[in-house]
Amino acid sequence: MQKNDYIFGIRAVMEAIQAGKDIDKILIKKDIHGELIGELLELVKAHRILVRRVPIQTIDRITRKNHQGVVAVLSAVTYHRLDHLVPELYEEGRLPFILVLDGITDVRNFGAIARTAECVGADAIVIPEHGSVSVGGDAIKTSAGALHHIPVCRERSAALAVRFLKENGYKVVAVTEKAEINYTQIDYTVPVALVMGAEDVGISPEVLKLTDEGASIPMFGEIGSLNVSVAAGVMMYEVVRQRLLANLEVI
Repeated sequence: MQKNDYIFGIRAVMEAIQAGKDIDKILIKKDIHGELIGELLELVKAHRILVRRVPIQTIDRITRKNHQGVVAVLSAVTYHRLDHLVPELYEEGRLPFILVLDGITDVRNFGAIARTAECVGADAIVIPEHGSVSVGGDAIKTSAGALHHIPVCRERSAALAVRFLKENGYKVVAVTEKAEINYTQIDYTVPVALVMGAEDVGISPEVLKLTDEGASIPMFGEIGSLNVSVAAGVMMYEVVRQRLLANLEVI
């Protein structure tokens, strides 16, 4: 972590929030209380910033200076809000295409997915606040800089994001080996969101039951599943293929 990647101290962090700094998360020492901490937490809640309570040793590893038990980790990108982005895409006349990543924590997979998403012209990537990778320097490097060009929306949960997308006219497709429908048999020439799950457990049951359809990529070898970034690439180019065949100019 570089020295400019964080801000420490309660007042300094509050001032950074009020100044509109892009903050990835705020680390607060466990069991720390007080009026000023209460003000900080109210400010954090109003700005929808992720907070994690951590042992003091975690903060000390970042800085030994007078941090007062509070460190803000700056974001490498500006996060977008899904409820702002979705109407903007419709207003621009686009045929929206969004990726929802449910529980992906490997920064290399995330970067690879973002790189392909930018190449195919996807409109956004959605990640949940908890149990997900953050957009840091390693992710940007792995994405070959793509994360500077494609919007990333960090929402409270993948389930809430899926509900919102469905309410706004998106077909939400779960990519899972458990599905019975071949991925090429689904229509992607409508506003669509693809949901990709973590490699170890896949898409969470809560999110899976909210999706409209399940798509599976056929396997012919001994291994039962693809790497998630490879599977995402296969799916994204199927969306592109169908839309190009339908003479749809807007990806």
